[in-house]
Amino acid sequence: MSKEKVSLFHKLHLNPLPLILPNAWDAGSARLIENLGAPAVATSSAGVAWSLGYRDGRWLPVEEAIAAAARIVRAVEVPGSFDIENGYSDDPREVAAAVVRLAQIGVAGINLEDGADAPKLMVAKIEAIRDALAGTGAGVFVNARTDVILAGLTDPARQVAEVIRRGRLYAAAGADGLFVPGLRHEGDIKAVAAGVSLPLNVMAWAGLADAAALAQLGVRRLSAGSAIPQAALGTAEGLIHGFLETGASEPLFTASKPFGELQKLFRGA
Repeated sequence: MSKEKVSLFHKLHLNPLPLILPNAWDAGSARLIENLGAPAVATSSAGVAWSLGYRDGRWLPVEEAIAAAARIVRAVEVPGSFDIENGYSDDPREVAAAVVRLAQIGVAGINLEDGADAPKLMVAKIEAIRDALAGTGAGVFVNARTDVILAGLTDPARQVAEVIRRGRLYAAAGADGLFVPGLRHEGDIKAVAAGVSLPLNVMAWAGLADAAALAQLGVRRLSAGSAIPQAALGTAEGLIHGFLETGASEPLFTASKPFGELQKLFRGA
């Protein structure tokens, strides 16, 4: 992995407008996102898991995750960030070893989540990643995700304060960004952005302010999460159902992208 791509990925979090990431779920969707002008590509952990036949939520084997990341890195030229959920282990050393492998195949960034785990475990994982990467000379943007709001890990009245507390812990451990899915109210966003000295990443949500308004609140990264793979699978479900019911061909081609255009997106072996 060139240090230039890692450096570029860091810099993309410093622009006046948030870095907008329509999350990919496989190499093909990553290449499509790149072709439409995205300056970087990030993955949806749910989308990747579904594409490989697993449920979301720490079910994906680490070897399959790394293989999926390698396919995406091969398919695109822009920096790529891969969501590794909890690192697929409770052992910080195992998580760090997996991140080193991702860095070696060309991943520029990762998402690492706390979920229902104790914050001190997340801290230990971030510190282990930093120590392991220091020994290789490689760099990776560590986007620390906290599920305090999304998973309702504490009383609603205390959620913002808990997000800030955890964000500061993760920053001190060596995280490069803070991802807070479910953070959507303007006052809460502003409080977290002011309370944690890391680029703030929020996730698309019905009713969420647009990118320009989010920038004014202190947001530096906006992720689509699993919304696009959900929409893609929902559209496919409707087409499949209709085709099974009637065998009619016409609906299959109403919104399809021409075969030739898709072929031009991809390189050969």
